[in-house]
Amino acid sequence: MVARALWALLAALRAGWCLLPQSGYLHPDEFFQAPEVMAGDILNLQVYYPWEFLSSSPCRTVVFPLMTSGVTYWVIKSLQQLDICSSCINSYTLLVSPRLLFTIFSFILDYSVYRLAPFWGADPWKALVLLAGSYVTLVFYTRTFTNTLEGLLFALLMVLVSSKKSSGSSAEPTSSSLIGVITTAGFFNRPTFLAFALMPLLYWASLIVDSQKSIKTLINHFLKLILCACFTAIVFITADTFYFTSVSLDNFYSTNKSSLIDVIAQLHEKMVVTPFNFLSYNLNPHNLALHGSHPRVTHFTVNGVMLFGILHILAIGAGFKMLKKYVHQLMPVRWCYRGPPGLLMHSEGSPTLLLFYFVPLAFLSLFSHQEPRFLIPLILPLVLFSSSPNRAVKWKLLLVLFNLLGALLFGCLHQGGLIPCLFHLEQLIHSPASSSYPRHYTLLFAHTYMPPRSLLNIKKTDMHVEVIDMAGSGEETLCQTVEEQASNFTCSDCHIFIIIPGTVRATITKCGVSFRNETLIFPHLSMEDPPRIPVLSSGNWRSHLGLYILELNRDHQSL
Repeated sequence: MVARALWALLAALRAGWCLLPQSGYLHPDEFFQAPEVMAGDILNLQVYYPWEFLSSSPCRTVVFPLMTSGVTYWVIKSLQQLDICSSCINSYTLLVSPRLLFTIFSFILDYSVYRLAPFWGADPWKALVLLAGSYVTLVFYTRTFTNTLEGLLFALLMVLVSSKKSSGSSAEPTSSSLIGVITTAGFFNRPTFLAFALMPLLYWASLIVDSQKSIKTLINHFLKLILCACFTAIVFITADTFYFTSVSLDNFYSTNKSSLIDVIAQLHEKMVVTPFNFLSYNLNPHNLALHGSHPRVTHFTVNGVMLFGILHILAIGAGFKMLKKYVHQLMPVRWCYRGPPGLLMHSEGSPTLLLFYFVPLAFLSLFSHQEPRFLIPLILPLVLFSSSPNRAVKWKLLLVLFNLLGALLFGCLHQGGLIPCLFHLEQLIHSPASSSYPRHYTLLFAHTYMPPRSLLNIKKTDMHVEVIDMAGSGEETLCQTVEEQASNFTCSDCHIFIIIPGTVRATITKCGVSFRNETLIFPHLSMEDPPRIPVLSSGNWRSHLGLYILELNRDHQSL
């Protein structure tokens, strides 16, 4: 009963914290791989389209963005058009509505854990508490990442390949069609899904081989999987081709027979297969280097610990013990008496669960670009492995403190001022004073993550807001741009805002400009420009853990 109550409390926290909303900004991809693109396409807002969604370099499928952020934006747009909600479209709903849908979807993980725990010999409620209490679930699985969808599809795939009869024996696999659909959908969402799907598919294949006596039935299972996989691939390719070639369905159906053939021929010539473009780009080491290169052991030694803490370390320890055990069994003498050992043992869950965890980890480690979020799907086999009745979860206090720290760091502090800053600027731009007297706003962001323009809620037809993203520009470049903006006031009611972390606030003072207004948003932690420890112990610590909105003074003088 205690475990059930604790899970319910943590589940409520997951939903409530999404609605609050969380201010932490994990990575630009949480906006620029779905919500930003859909806000431009469906709500006609000014956005920044990432290169992956340009027709010249289509590397991301549009199907999942349409099914998630696209659906939520269509709903709030419809509510506003029907006058059910006169101001449904604002920075809060633009941020929270897609996140809320992902938060609802995140409970697929909880369902999967509850279903899978008995099959893999784990305690269901113990596993659910570990899952719901992890900051990975609270923070990453409530964000609009393709990695989040990858984790959910991985969970569904594990449910499909793990089945038992009421008697407890393994059931004959009957989910070939769904397995084909989910594997292909996961591949189009992120081609790295194949690394996660490999072990479940091998396990499923071993179940089929063990349970089938007829070659005809065996072939039938694989044919179902292949046919459904091909059908799913055709759906994704067709949708992506229409999207990236800008051929509308209305035009498609309104054409006559001859022009219809021309359209089909044109589509065939411009067929878009986004996973192949994704792989072609990412298999080039020079392209990966543009996004950051890491040692091949980063996932094992850093990212796994950063995400899962002591559970990752304990899994590594258990993995070495089991590896030692199987190597010992492979010795010639033991081979003669006991026969060859099998890693995919249906009677014992732990070895297979460890393979479900470490095999994807090993494959992802082959790539030089390694970010923590790439590993979030692995939380499912890890909590199942850690929740077996004969495996007592030690270090409970350490687990609690670790997840509290992770939730605070990534859910609140990490780039935590940027989202509230955009909320503040959206209210300023759409204030009654701005509506009565049109003003021109220039928003210059420096040393922050890419600001999602959609949260400013500016229509594409409105040209009175200009966003300049200086990223991590050096002092000379930054000062030159600021001085140019300060000396080029082109109207009587122009407003120029500089948005910078407190850690680089001193840089702006060297630029020879003055400000008439300062707003400090707290907290904001920039890991690219981290505050120095001595400063945090001084009276100026709040400034260095904040984000400044500085309005340039029109009548500035050199300082």
